[in-house]
Amino acid sequence: MPLLVVDDDEAILQLVSIHLEQAGYNVKKASNAEAALAFLKKYSFDLAIIDVMMPGMDGFQLANIVTKQYEIPVILLTAKGQIEDKEKGFEQGIDDYIVKPFETKELLFRINAILRRYRKVNQSQSVAGNVKMDQNNWELKIGDKQYIWPMKELEVLFYLLQRTGRNVNRWDLIDEIWGETLEQPEFTLNTHINRIRERLKRAEATIEIVTIRGFGYQLEVRG
Repeated sequence: MPLLVVDDDEAILQLVSIHLEQAGYNVKKASNAEAALAFLKKYSFDLAIIDVMMPGMDGFQLANIVTKQYEIPVILLTAKGQIEDKEKGFEQGIDDYIVKPFETKELLFRINAILRRYRKVNQSQSVAGNVKMDQNNWELKIGDKQYIWPMKELEVLFYLLQRTGRNVNRWDLIDEIWGETLEQPEFTLNTHINRIRERLKRAEATIEIVTIRGFGYQLEVRG
């Protein structure tokens, strides 16, 4: 599961990243907001951990972009404990707030709690254009018709639906749907994407899967 960690303190950046990687997360490290925004344009993330006090664009400003433009949950890191800072952070749409110094176990607990909450809220249903999916029973409706597709194609489509309008890294998609079990992962993914595109076209869906050269895909709503 991909996470983004942003902190201009190299020691904290390394410490947090090591513990997150040991916990099984795929971590990208950025030492400032500009580097973080560059990562966000290239990769998809499930959560961002952002330090408040950074030179240039501060953590509040970056969190505002991350939550509103990329719709990613955010945990803010800060050396301050004043209620004013917390209020400002929550006004930017952040999900949690942790004060330095902190125990890495506490950070992991908070990350897990947020991701569980987001999965529970966001993963049961997803809608884009005239396409609606319910993960509880894997029901797919396009327009007013219900369709039965192979399970892997449903899983790929649902993953993309949840990230409509966002660039999705092909390897994140492969890891999420198949894990490390494939001998020809890119060929398998390409085959499934092509089949999904054909089915969407035949069903007159108002969404399309666009290839992002050298990166992956983006699901877009047409019209």
